[in-house]
Parts: sequence; structure tokens; C-alpha cells
Amino acid sequence: MKKENISSEIYNLYDEYCHTQMSRREFLSRASTITVVGGSGLAMAQALLPRYAEAQTIKFTDERIKPKYIEYDSPGGTSGTMGGYLVTPTSDGPFPAVIVVHENRGLNPYIEDVARRLGVEGFLALAPDGLFPVGGYPGNDDDGKVLQQSLDPNKLFTDMLNSAHYVKNHKASTGKLGAVGFCYGGGVVNQLAVTMGADLNAGVPFYGRAADTEDVPKIQAPLMIQYAEDDPRVNAMREGYEKALKVNNKNYVMYSYEGTRHGFHNNSTPRYNEKQAKIAWERTIAFFKEHLG
Repeated sequence: MKKENISSEIYNLYDEYCHTQMSRREFLSRASTITVVGGSGLAMAQALLPRYAEAQTIKFTDERIKPKYIEYDSPGGTSGTMGGYLVTPTSDGPFPAVIVVHENRGLNPYIEDVARRLGVEGFLALAPDGLFPVGGYPGNDDDGKVLQQSLDPNKLFTDMLNSAHYVKNHKASTGKLGAVGFCYGGGVVNQLAVTMGADLNAGVPFYGRAADTEDVPKIQAPLMIQYAEDDPRVNAMREGYEKALKVNNKNYVMYSYEGTRHGFHNNSTPRYNEKQAKIAWERTIAFFKEHLG
């Protein structure tokens, strides 16, 4: 089903499903009761569910990279140990490092693919799995969402912070660190900028929760903040965040992408906007190359 044929009511219900405890069964059941023009609400809802196998852009066997799953210490986190997906370029290092922070459902195949995309661009990329301490990404987003909601958010953030320090100090790293994240991960990038200060060299949050305005003075990293045009929940925080960044003379740029919804970079569902995602990603890579080397 073409994305332009999907009702805005179904898109809005899907956003609620993604960000609440709503189960897949309830999502599909509620969609089936919505009267829509040009099709079935149920069929539209089913079309929005992710199809990861079709969305892979860089194969894990790509000769330009060496991906592997790793484990490392994470004191103060959920369990004291973390795991993630480390992608190292096969060219001669060291490499500038980037942490890739997942959405609110763990390290799914889309986020692994994003790490590989960074790897082929010459970055040492680590995509941590916040669910690793409780068994890891369970193979589907529904269970992943429930698992992530069950975690202590402060300990989960500590695991992400420890992951950032781990990849920054990795033997294959130049010591320069960037951070990119999506949805929940976008909010983590903003918070990493607050917490890490000068230890973070560049941050690119995609449609994530803004940092608290009173914490903005602590930010030292340049930020490229990416917004979807139609994303009321996240965009409600934008004005206050931008005002605080301006008042505190922070180095930042904000972009809003025309015709997009929350999740427009994720190419596994019809929310994906190919044209705008390409622009946003090209800007992201250029930003990292400018600030990380």
C-alpha cells in the first residue's frame, strides 16, 4: 500500500502505538474500527508495521566494514554490563567514533543498518542495545517496546553514557565522538550533550525529546537538530529549546523536513520519506565530517 493512501487517523494511531503500552493486537483492533476513505483501516495499519528485511541498505558482509557484536562494562547501568553492535571500517584507522542510539524498542535491524551506513563513511560506529542487560532485543518491536518500558530510565541512560565513553576511548577511535539517535535516541543525544560537555564533539538528534532548558548552558557540542514537519508531540518542545540555545549562544542548526512525519528516516515503514531522509542523512554525514574530522 502506498503511504499517500494511508489515512492520517491511522498514522496518528500508529504513533500512539509506538509510544505507549498499546499492544499490536489493540493497535490493529482499533484500526479496524476506523472508517477511512480508499481502503481498510486494518490494511492501512498492517502496512505501517516494519519490514526490516526489505529495508537493509548495507549488507553485514560489505567488504568496506567489519561488524560484530560486543560486550563491555557499564557501571551503574541496568546490570553492570552492556552489549552492542560495533562497526569498524576496513580502511586504515584510527577513525572518528559515533554512537548510534536506538528508538524505544532496542537494537533492531534498522539501527544496525544505520551503524553500517556510518561504517562505510569511515566512522567507528557503536549501536548499543539498551535491552542487552535484560536479554537483548527480542526479535520484534512489540516485545522490545515492552522490555524498554520496564527499565529504569536513569540506569538505561547510564548504559548509553557508558557506551558513548566506551566507543570514544576505543583503540580504533581518534578520540573524537559524535552521537546520532532517533525518537528515544534523539532525546538521548540531547541529554548526552548536556551530560558530556566537551567530551561530545557533535550531536545529531532526530525527532527526539529536547534537553531541559535549564540544562542548555552545559551543552558544548555543536548540534544539528532534525525535526519532522508533522510531529506535534516532539515539535511542542522545539520553540523553548531553540530559545534557550540562542540565549546561551550555542552552536546549533535546526531543520524541519517538509511533508514528513515522526520516524521519517526509518526506511522499514511507510512513514519513511526517501527524499527528505536522504537530505537529512547527507547533512548528518557532512556535519560529522566537519566536526569529527
